[in-house]
Amino acid sequence: MKPLDQFVDEQAEARFVENQEIARSARVLRSQLRERDEDLAEARRRLGVYEALDSATIAPPKWLTPPARKKQAHKAIPSMMLTDIHYGEKVVPEEIGGVNCYDTRIAEQRIQRACGGTVKLCRDYFSGLEYEGFHLMLGGDMVSGDIHDELRETNEEATTESVIGVLECLVAGARVIADHFGKVHIGAVVGNHGRTTRKPHAKHRSQDSFDGLVYQLLARELRADPRFTIQVATGPDLHMQVYGTRFLLTHGDQFHGGSGISGVMAPLMLGVHRKRRRDAATGQPWDVMVMGHFHQSLPLRDLRVGGSLIGYNEYAHGLNLPFEEPSQDLFINTPERGVTTSSPIFVQDRVAEGW
Repeated sequence: MKPLDQFVDEQAEARFVENQEIARSARVLRSQLRERDEDLAEARRRLGVYEALDSATIAPPKWLTPPARKKQAHKAIPSMMLTDIHYGEKVVPEEIGGVNCYDTRIAEQRIQRACGGTVKLCRDYFSGLEYEGFHLMLGGDMVSGDIHDELRETNEEATTESVIGVLECLVAGARVIADHFGKVHIGAVVGNHGRTTRKPHAKHRSQDSFDGLVYQLLARELRADPRFTIQVATGPDLHMQVYGTRFLLTHGDQFHGGSGISGVMAPLMLGVHRKRRRDAATGQPWDVMVMGHFHQSLPLRDLRVGGSLIGYNEYAHGLNLPFEEPSQDLFINTPERGVTTSSPIFVQDRVAEGW
């Protein structure tokens, strides 16, 4: 039998160890609670930022993200990027090796081919699909503008005249698409050529742009037609969603640099990274960025750079940039796979254009 003193000492030691364990567990629990509180505060902060975001345009229509069905086979919504029209600019074949010609008459023909070609490709080549509507993205540079002295001197007409000319073409083209697909949602961002200031301004980007004026007039022309809904970005970017795929539409003039073998890929990948990080922090993540500006087609996994309607011009020729035939980007969205089939719509026809 143990002496009483030894028994008391062992009991005290056991209680001491037990109390140590309880205190240690309490510290761990307090630390976990602090972390939970910090996570909850951060979540509330982000939710507040998200709820505070304000848009001057209507929300995307519900049919762009229809509810899940038991059987979704063969459902699709096509998207077409119509960008870099540069309506009013004049391109002289003799100054660029005879590879392109452009004026307002040719611009009208190419817009017609872009919209008509979209219908033809979806109807005849991407057959077997039940289209639930159409997603039209206007990527900016609708007009040539006069941001450079040479454009002011060589444009075929004044910018105010170009606003009316390109507006009439867009209205006609949008109605052609709606006649086939029924419902059309239009998302629009302004470019850099349509701005009314010499240098790019961060504030009032859409208000101080002839592109923005074209879009507002387009919305007014189509507002009585229930087949159309339209979003016009007040800033440089516009968020949209088709099925489960989240798109960020931007013009692309924010991305600068690029040389050597990589060309524009270096600034583009840097731009994708920066925009993705910024939007994730503000509760606006996206899957695919769509843009124009560079007058070349680059359909990548999370970035789609559309071609241009104007095509090769004296500026590109003088910089020794690679030649690319005028085209616009068309791709199919499905509820199961997101962006799937894609194809450029080639809009140049030398015989019809008469050069």
